[in-house]
Amino acid sequence: MPVLIYIDHSEGKIKKGSLEALAYGAALARQTQIEAHGFLAGSFPEELALLGKYGITKVYHAKPDEAISDAALVKAIEQVVSSSNADTLVFSFNQTAKTLAPLLAARLRAGLVTGAVALPETAAGFVVKKAIYSGKAFAKIRINSAVKIVCINQNIFDITETTGNAEVTDIPLTATDNHIQVVEKKKNTEEVSLTDAEIVVAGGMGLKGPENWHLITDLANALDAAAACSRPVSDNGWRPHHEHVGQTGTQIAPNLYLAVGISGAIQHIGGVNRSKIIAAINKDADSPIFKVADYGMTGDLFEIVPQLTEAIKKARS
Repeated sequence: MPVLIYIDHSEGKIKKGSLEALAYGAALARQTQIEAHGFLAGSFPEELALLGKYGITKVYHAKPDEAISDAALVKAIEQVVSSSNADTLVFSFNQTAKTLAPLLAARLRAGLVTGAVALPETAAGFVVKKAIYSGKAFAKIRINSAVKIVCINQNIFDITETTGNAEVTDIPLTATDNHIQVVEKKKNTEEVSLTDAEIVVAGGMGLKGPENWHLITDLANALDAAAACSRPVSDNGWRPHHEHVGQTGTQIAPNLYLAVGISGAIQHIGGVNRSKIIAAINKDADSPIFKVADYGMTGDLFEIVPQLTEAIKKARS
């Protein structure tokens, strides 16, 4: 009865959230004295056996000849759960999990908890701690079903590496009936993904116009960070909507989130409050962003940001 961990990857690299999910799943397996297995779909350049260094003993690899559909993935994972008798599935709580986990929960009659922030309590049952109310509180949810699905928040579990190889088992991933048809795919060309970035620099309406956006990109480049924006910025057409972070946009959990010229509306805070450190630059000392910021600077961003960018460049040169 192993723990089965979904391994998400892009551009030949495992996503940071999935590395955390591997560490979480491996720790859960050790806690309950069972094995941890992984599931990976699609072509992957590295030798899959090397994934054993993340604590898993087996990798189920589904390599299709055609585009992967959600329906085909769900069917393949369901077959692995049945053949391996896995009783717990672990996902990183990203867009993939938001699609696959509910479908699997319905097909497997499994209890599902999203937004988990700690290892389950397994001494007497299976109880998962999760964030609620946009991270303002926590709840403990007991799962009583035979199969359990846990989607973990990012940045709640340290990535660990050990030694050892994993056994690789190839499984079929074939076309299946799918009621959703993909008509177009557009690849995000940003250098640093918002969901995987260690540092995110975001700008708000305090920038006064798109002609000043170079202040954000210059600072982000100096920090090797991803650049983002608040919803009003994207709504006004200054920046594309995929850069919008917040409760109604991309929800992020970087190690450092730096908000520049963002007042900090509750919807914005709801999408960034899982960041380990929040810093803010704003001319208004009463801005709501300062109520959640770990560090804050009150002043003119047009003076502060260029000086900060140059100081960072000098320190890193």
